[in-house]
Amino acid sequence: MAIRSGFSSKFGFVAAAAGSAVGLGNIWKFPFEVGENGGAAFVLLYLGFCFLLCFPVMVTEIAIGRKTQLNPVGAYKALGYKNWSILGLLGIVSGVLILSFYNVVAGWAFGYFIEMVSGNFGIGAQFGVFIQDVFKVGAYGFVFMAATAFIVSKGVSGGIERAAKILMPTLIIIIIALVLYSFTLPNAMKGVEFYLFPDFSKLSFPVVYSALGQAFFSLSLGMGALITYGSYVGKDDNIISSAVLITIADVGIAFIAGLMMFPLVFSQGLETDGGPGLIFVTLPGVFETLGPTLGIVIGSLFFLLLSFAALTSTVSLLEVPVAYMVDEHEVRRNHAVWLVAGFIFLIGIPSLLSNGYSEFFTSFITYFGTEEATNFMTLVEHLANDSFLPLGGCLIAFFAAYVWKKHNLVDEVSKGNPNFSNSLIGKYIDFAISYLCPFILGALFILTVLDRFFGINPIA
Repeated sequence: MAIRSGFSSKFGFVAAAAGSAVGLGNIWKFPFEVGENGGAAFVLLYLGFCFLLCFPVMVTEIAIGRKTQLNPVGAYKALGYKNWSILGLLGIVSGVLILSFYNVVAGWAFGYFIEMVSGNFGIGAQFGVFIQDVFKVGAYGFVFMAATAFIVSKGVSGGIERAAKILMPTLIIIIIALVLYSFTLPNAMKGVEFYLFPDFSKLSFPVVYSALGQAFFSLSLGMGALITYGSYVGKDDNIISSAVLITIADVGIAFIAGLMMFPLVFSQGLETDGGPGLIFVTLPGVFETLGPTLGIVIGSLFFLLLSFAALTSTVSLLEVPVAYMVDEHEVRRNHAVWLVAGFIFLIGIPSLLSNGYSEFFTSFITYFGTEEATNFMTLVEHLANDSFLPLGGCLIAFFAAYVWKKHNLVDEVSKGNPNFSNSLIGKYIDFAISYLCPFILGALFILTVLDRFFGINPIA
């Protein structure tokens, strides 16, 4: 068996894994989820889910990957549980579906970079028209998928790690600069109040499962990404400290993105429930206030960096099925990359068409108990993101605790962290994967499916 390539350093792994977690999920999706779900109360739920439920699952995924040095399907087989490889397959399918619509949004971000370079600040008011120009947006998405495939084709250290080390620090600097600017605008503090001071009357079960889905989505859990990245981690690396840094980076950037967005939203008198278009509607007008030259420079740089942030996530999403093809079917890496990328781009075309261009895909399905139609892109998100990811997290925790057995997980995590089993965090992870994660994630998965797709809310 050939020696498996890997990350050249712990920083490289943390940067790549944080890059997988940090992306459009934090800067695009998190602010609009907060806006649609009542503000600060949603933020508190999201933070709780990240640290209490997602962190133990993250540690488990990385440990399984490092132990087996394989993709999510091969990992369960290598541990001796072939029947459980279907869980790895569920993760791969989830990631493929997510990437199919994620690439469409990444195309929007790249398209906005082009518009900002040309000084088209009015694009914010034309967002609905822009996303219906499927040939232009589709071309942007094609370029984006090609860039993703190019990086993944260069391998782990030479492609994924090198890109993440450059893109992530630059992105953080730009966001912090925009936060500081947003605080100088009129009505900015009203946005801060909406974002930081919770109104618990806004809480409802849909808010709860939206927060959970956002937590899993933003941390790249349940889709095999961290099992795959874990397979490239050195045996002496400290998994706990890496997972802590990844979680803090992900949550921190999401939090800062919200701190940037809502002062900008309130300064322009916009509604907070702007949905997926919130960042695309809001920011061009803000950049225009900076003046023509500075506005073009900052606006172009922001959407370029947003595109780069998306790229670190699309890279990890593509790496998962590529690793599966290479490990399980012995396809040459370069061939696997371009075959999988082409397939995912094609299955993303219905999502591209579902934002007003095609009536069929725009009004694709009406869930039981609702009157309003749901478009194809949102259906894929509800299935893969809101349903499959929590289910995957539930089953991964159950597998680690009761099938693979906790002592094997402890043994793997203890490599590079000999005090793990007796530490407070070790005891918490033991409790979480044994009881907290399987029970809460399993219950929320069932309740989410009942409420989202069948209009049944047993706890209403």
